[in-house]
Amino acid sequence: MNIVTMFPGQGSQSVGMLADVAEHSPIVQQRFAEASEVLSFDLWQLTQEGPAEILGQTENTQPALLTASVALWEALQALRTEPLNVKAMAGHSLGEYSALVCAGAISFADGVRLVRKRGELMQQAVPSGQGGMAAILGLDDAKVQECCAGVAGVVAAANYNAPGQIVIAGEKVAVADAIQACKDAGAKRALALDVSGPFHSPLMEPAAEEFSAVLSEVPVLMPVTPVVQNVYAKVAANEQEIRANLVAQLSAPVRWTETIEQLLSEGAEQFIESGPGNVLCGLVKRIARGTPAVTLSSQEGLESAVGI
Repeated sequence: MNIVTMFPGQGSQSVGMLADVAEHSPIVQQRFAEASEVLSFDLWQLTQEGPAEILGQTENTQPALLTASVALWEALQALRTEPLNVKAMAGHSLGEYSALVCAGAISFADGVRLVRKRGELMQQAVPSGQGGMAAILGLDDAKVQECCAGVAGVVAAANYNAPGQIVIAGEKVAVADAIQACKDAGAKRALALDVSGPFHSPLMEPAAEEFSAVLSEVPVLMPVTPVVQNVYAKVAANEQEIRANLVAQLSAPVRWTETIEQLLSEGAEQFIESGPGNVLCGLVKRIARGTPAVTLSSQEGLESAVGI
């Protein structure tokens, strides 16, 4: 069976995540201890006790989710007698870093450092309150793009999550105008999201420039397992392309629909979501109806995935 592992992005975090898995798997505590050492604060305590507002700050969310996602993937391997036959990996936005760590392209410690800095730069790129994002449901890609292009200011598609499910991002006023334009065009729903910045929009270009310098100092290898990256929905040809894609990803849209379609065209038969929650499993059901997808977000989920 051709298996694909997916890793979620921001929004999948919650206070108390992985508590039940940690009771059964020492790998969880081990990885969070390593991440805490890198970050110089107790990441496990933050994930278990919150407060949710602090965990939800992007510079904290990103290392917490990467650590949780990697720990869950390793916890599954520890339960199995032989490794899974994983054909490819992919991650949604931040999740791409989790995929690259699990695929052997970036070390765990470097991954934690990178996403912490990534979160800080993303937060600093646009002053608080000046940018925003919105979910648009029930319009096709071209119509959403047309609505964004028709309003004043910077606003563009940020996440192509599934057919008829797109997230836009940009300047706050422009996003509000685009929401109205999408409603007028017949969107089933168009609503602002509670996020701290206009991620994956042109407004993130200052963060991308600074992040490029940070990334240039981190060793990157070719993944042992192919990783389909967000920007072009394909596997990079070399280490330089991996780096370039990671930098571009900050200000370019996440092409998740194309990513899943590409994986399906290459024979994907089973999807596993390695991370808290089941957001990506839900998107797979919309993109690839009938293709099984399971999440490792609980001990029950881990044990059910052992038999795959």
